[in-house]
Amino acid sequence: MLQGMTAHYLVHACRETKPGETALVHAAAGGVGLLLCQMLRTAGAHVIGTCSTEEKAALAREAGAEQIIRYDQADVATETRVLTDQRGVDVVYDSVGQSTFEGSLASLRPRGLLCLYGQSSGPVPPFDLGRLNGLGSLVVTRPSLAHFTANREELELRAGAVLSAIDAGDLKIRIGARFPLAEAAEAHRALEGRRTTGKVLLIP
Repeated sequence: MLQGMTAHYLVHACRETKPGETALVHAAAGGVGLLLCQMLRTAGAHVIGTCSTEEKAALAREAGAEQIIRYDQADVATETRVLTDQRGVDVVYDSVGQSTFEGSLASLRPRGLLCLYGQSSGPVPPFDLGRLNGLGSLVVTRPSLAHFTANREELELRAGAVLSAIDAGDLKIRIGARFPLAEAAEAHRALEGRRTTGKVLLIP
């Protein structure tokens, strides 16, 4: 529910995705990433996903990413420029933070938006906002699901959209791993080590 509603507000509330736009999704094979790719494609966007293995690349493509950048093999910003004929993308969805922030900014078109909704690699260091001007009047936001489900109406809208899409078969949920509850620490190590895809479950 949390990952699904996060993907929903990123696609439909941080900005309203328009058909024909191009989005860059970091960690495209992760729990939110796979849902983001699907929702963006449903909204008519072109999706470029980043990941670190061919297995993850295949999952991201299956979820709707038309192009994949292996960040372990290529510079994301450079490849993004190549894939967009040097224009840059309309929006970057970045859950990684510290290690991807500069590349995310460099991947945007003028007046593009960076949605920094997580920091799995650590928080972004202090940043001179004046640089956003020189980079093309860019916009950066640091949203949280709590602010996009702040009242009952909005919570029901997002939850309803996610559950309806699952029920209709339009949104696929990937269970990437299951761990016994007694191995919760190992599940955390797998998440931290980027060895997981989709949703990780703890089984009591």
